Amino acid sequence: MKQIQSGRLADSRREFLRKTGAVGIMSTLGVGFFTACSEDTEPNIPPIADGPGGNSGVTVANNVITIDLEVATALAEEGGWTLIPQSRVLLVNTGSNNLNALTSVCTHSACDRNWTFSNNRFTCTCHGSRFNTDGSLVNGPATRPLRTYPVSRNGNIVTVNLS
Repeated sequence: MKQIQSGRLADSRREFLRKTGAVGIMSTLGVGFFTACSEDTEPNIPPIADGPGGNSGVTVANNVITIDLEVATALAEEGGWTLIPQSRVLLVNTGSNNLNALTSVCTHSACDRNWTFSNNRFTCTCHGSRFNTDGSLVNGPATRPLRTYPVSRNGNIVTVNLS
């Protein structure tokens, strides 16, 4: 009976060491080291809330995106941003009534839906490339800036031309 208990104790010790070793490695290298190349990370994209009747305030037709800022109020505020996945476009309010439109296709590996935004920088969470709100590259592995699209504004109506 004592042998079985010793075996269980030894198994428990091995399991403890295995788990604490993994935690130690992740603490040293950072969890991002293990997930940085995953294309399945959850994006941190604020949704555009639907207004009355399920209207999001965003329409896409014939290579033109139209945004009604009275409905898509998150974009009306400085620092507000969103991804329009069907057009593969990032939109960001840079302040002073200016919005920038950028491709959401990362110039490193063509990921197009895994973006976060903080400190006026977009980060592609597939591999960690970072870009300014004008699309310029901050750091790679990407080596080129994001494509930009012309944006016009007439009151609360914003138009992005994708042609």
